[in-house]
Amino acid sequence: QVQLVESGGGLVQPGGSLTLSCAASGSGFSFNAMGWYRQGSGKQREWVASITSSGLAHYSDSVKGRFAISRDNAKNMVYLQMNSLKPEDTAVYSCNRAPGFTPYVWGQGTQVTVSS
Repeated sequence: QVQLVESGGGLVQPGGSLTLSCAASGSGFSFNAMGWYRQGSGKQREWVASITSSGLAHYSDSVKGRFAISRDNAKNMVYLQMNSLKPEDTAVYSCNRAPGFTPYVWGQGTQVTVSS
């Protein structure tokens, strides 16, 4: 079973940038399409971005053009570069398998707060 640990969140002003990291332990990571998700306070978890094993990326309309997902299969890592952050991006961000695949056990996630 793959275990996921997210990091890199924090407090940032509107218009700022953050890079989130997701470390995956266990076998099979490099073969899986992975995704980033977020859950704002009182809201349902939503898909943000995903990346195939070969590096093809997809984004939700709300983050397209501002966020970039990437992965390093040799290091079992997935990243989310977030630019031009908005207050509505405030949420707990988590990584897991891409939509359509049975998710791994969810990690703790990392809090991102966008506020002046």
